[in-house]
Amino acid sequence: MNKKIIGVIALDPFAGKAYADQVRQVFGSRAAVRNYSVMDKTAENMERCDLYMASTDAFDAMKTWPHGIPEDAQKMEIQVTYRKEAIRLLREIPSGTKVLFVNMTETMAREAVTQLEQLGVTHLKFILYAPGCALTETAKIAVTPDEERYVPKGVSRVVNLGQRTCSADTMIEAAMRLGFEDILEEEAFKQYQESVCTNTYYFDRMFDRSRRLETQFDILMEVLDQGVIAVDEQGNVYAMNRMARDITHVLGEQVLHQSGASVFPYIPFRQCLEEKSATEPKVVRVAGNLVSVYVRPVLRRESCVGAFAILQKFSEVEQRQNELRGQLMKKGQGHRAKYCFDDVIGGSDPIVRTKEILRKMAQTDSPVLLIGETGTGKELFAHSVHNASRRKGQPFVAINCGAMPENLLESELFGYEEGAFTGAKKGGRPGLFEFAHQGTLFLDEVEGMSPALQVKLLRVLQEQEIMRVGGSQIIHVDVRIVAATNEELEKKVEEGSFRQDLYYRLNTLPVWIPPLRERGDDIFLILEHFRRELGGRFVLSEEIRQLFREYPWRGNVRELHNVAEYLNFTGHTVITAEDLPPSFQMRQRHWAGGKNEGHTVADSNRIRSSSLPPDTAAPRTASDARMVLLEILFRADREGRRIGREGIIREARRRGFSLTQPQVRKMLHSLEQEGYAVISKGRAGSTITQQGIRLLQESKQIDT
Repeated sequence: MNKKIIGVIALDPFAGKAYADQVRQVFGSRAAVRNYSVMDKTAENMERCDLYMASTDAFDAMKTWPHGIPEDAQKMEIQVTYRKEAIRLLREIPSGTKVLFVNMTETMAREAVTQLEQLGVTHLKFILYAPGCALTETAKIAVTPDEERYVPKGVSRVVNLGQRTCSADTMIEAAMRLGFEDILEEEAFKQYQESVCTNTYYFDRMFDRSRRLETQFDILMEVLDQGVIAVDEQGNVYAMNRMARDITHVLGEQVLHQSGASVFPYIPFRQCLEEKSATEPKVVRVAGNLVSVYVRPVLRRESCVGAFAILQKFSEVEQRQNELRGQLMKKGQGHRAKYCFDDVIGGSDPIVRTKEILRKMAQTDSPVLLIGETGTGKELFAHSVHNASRRKGQPFVAINCGAMPENLLESELFGYEEGAFTGAKKGGRPGLFEFAHQGTLFLDEVEGMSPALQVKLLRVLQEQEIMRVGGSQIIHVDVRIVAATNEELEKKVEEGSFRQDLYYRLNTLPVWIPPLRERGDDIFLILEHFRRELGGRFVLSEEIRQLFREYPWRGNVRELHNVAEYLNFTGHTVITAEDLPPSFQMRQRHWAGGKNEGHTVADSNRIRSSSLPPDTAAPRTASDARMVLLEILFRADREGRRIGREGIIREARRRGFSLTQPQVRKMLHSLEQEGYAVISKGRAGSTITQQGIRLLQESKQIDT
């Protein structure tokens, strides 16, 4: 094999010798390497070579190839780079450090720094310097490609990167020109290539990132618990994960590069690609299973470059929704039934019969309607029905329909989408029907629901579907309804304020909850439970026990609890008539009426004046209740505030009169119609009018 001659030409002799040594390192005995320099004029008298390699700065200095080089000779330009060791030294310098970059000329310094930045050295602030340049900034560190002789005085540290070296691309080009392609497989070239940096730093980073992303994409596709099928802009399948193969019963290798619309005609790939928008989720039957399918486009600027189809078995979709609801409930919602039938205290025939009936009804999924006076424990029975049913491990959600304005009740029950109304939470919010999925929803005071909400509730009972406020998507729910009312719904149906069809839906399994006055000695069992709960030590005299048996207990168990709490603070161990609460005494007097001839008018006046606050009288009739309500509105008006129904109920209780939400609502409506009060919408409360104040003055309820 004839030895080839390579002529290496550089601007200065030092660089020429360095480049020549590098070429010798790669080509070894295959070539004789001669080095020449422009500065020492050896480049003007070069012998004939098989290949002439000139550095960029040498070529710039010569303007053209020397005339002594034959026209037919092979010529190439040397591309230089840094050794990896030089880049490592620079990376050890802290980020943001000012460094002086020193080279023979300012142009060479600028070109060298540009190349460093192309190689990823962007963390340093370079200050260019060459002999003859003005030094406008100072730095403690100087960096130079083997030009230490030009480093100005005063620099405390010099980092010598060494002469830049021929790039691996230059060596490859030289080998190809000389017919030494096999040299690229030799160890000498591989070692040289490993020691120098490539000028494709950012390309390599992008390639590595792309390769990592592709690997991550493959991993993500396989760990997803949803089926994913990806198509390109032409609609051809290029990816399909294991879950999609399981759902569709199609092998991924068989469909790659085929039309997604042809292989999967039930997936709207073409629609998504043409409209550049997501398709609505739909349920289709695939391989014998119901599958939820939707397609999302991949957009780059305004172009659609592909799409992803998401598939999930419908049963798994419902399971996921249940899990999400469960997570939301754990974040403070706590929708769990607390009581069971064993917590219902009493052994009287009415209550035993009620529990037996409800235990049987609990085994069905039909709606249950609990009918009873206020305070009879309807919610306690609702909890018990849920815990005795097959749904006991699922949510129990309770809401009072009479205590909320219509718009608030609707959003609480059905949820809302983002932007549905002013103040709507970002991302929307599930409603109580969704929270109660596969469980029980207890609607207390269901008679307080507006006609519009009655229509929506009827649809839920018929179709088991809801739609959030401001939404368009139908959501399937599986909810058992237990409703409660303390009013006669049949009468409200006759009046037209409650839908007849909804009434018959709710009235599938009606149950009357017996009032306390019909439960005999259950009164004392319940009172004893309250006494222990409150830590009291009192006992009832026989006289009081008989009085309790005859007392009407209009507030039922709730009123009994209030009495127990009052008796706990009398300080007496044996309770007598003098220890009873004032309201209890007055109502008992009114109930007894004229039956007890031993009571005189003077006795009644004495008890009345000693038992009640000086500015109020115990209400005894519906008319009295109206006047008490007006007087409460008057006091609130004098204090500069409005008062809502809950506040009215609390104030009335303080005056010894127990009112329910429907009763207060009905009385307020009547007073407004007569011009005595004004009812505001929402939570703004109600207020008394001047006409109402005059009525109080005329009836001597307030001072004139």
